[in-house]
Amino acid sequence: MKHWPLDQRYSFRDQTVRFHITGDGPPLVLIHGTPFSSYVWHRIAPHLARSRTVYVYDLLGYGQSEQRDGQNVSLGVQNGLLAELLAHWKLEQPDVIAHDFGGATALRAHLLNGCDYRSLTLIDSVAVAPWGSPFVQQTRHHGDAFAGLPAYIHEAVVKAYIRGAIARDIPDEELAPYVAPWLGVTGQPAFYRQIAQMDQRYTDEVEARYPEIRCPTQILWGEEDQWIPLERGRYLASVVLAEFQSVPGAGHLMQEDAPEAIVAAALRFFA
Repeated sequence: MKHWPLDQRYSFRDQTVRFHITGDGPPLVLIHGTPFSSYVWHRIAPHLARSRTVYVYDLLGYGQSEQRDGQNVSLGVQNGLLAELLAHWKLEQPDVIAHDFGGATALRAHLLNGCDYRSLTLIDSVAVAPWGSPFVQQTRHHGDAFAGLPAYIHEAVVKAYIRGAIARDIPDEELAPYVAPWLGVTGQPAFYRQIAQMDQRYTDEVEARYPEIRCPTQILWGEEDQWIPLERGRYLASVVLAEFQSVPGAGHLMQEDAPEAIVAAALRFFA
């Protein structure tokens, strides 16, 4: 992806994970969700890199990281990847900002792998049951049928799905970098693979342990989130005992609807 180069590689269980490091200052790790990639941070990372060393990477099976048949890309492996990356980068207590599945990944790495953070910011996070949109539920049960869709219909499905995460009317040219990783003979099956492997047991496994979180935590939630309702965010904040901020005019992908709200909240919280 020319406009979002991830120029470094890490081998995780013989699979390639792509990442990029930029900026200067205390470490900050940005973790994306599904069905996205680290490109979600393209409006945010440059601002935070003015005062932080920013680490971005694509989850296994997403974006520019490796996609292959039979691959396990579930939440059950993503926390192990994060733990290995933090060790590889020699980061002991970075600030972490995590969105959607990235939130579950950060929480699992913290509670199951012993990863420590200086602070944790969760954005419209997958963290408490129930989760999974009607589209996800339907696709999980009929994954083979969806994987065999003609390419042009599949592309239309992906575009419509991602648009549902954004409150504003996003032009095709701005949407394209989100859609591109899921197209073609490799990307199309990878898209349905990650949906098929969505399993609530991975959040159930740690939900009861959220009061054990060992760092200051804040939660940001888009008031127009059509994927995970605002009420779920408020409930998560009550369980985690976190600061909570709702963001007007923002959908599930707040990075596109209100990037300035994320930057402002992050800088305030770091201070």
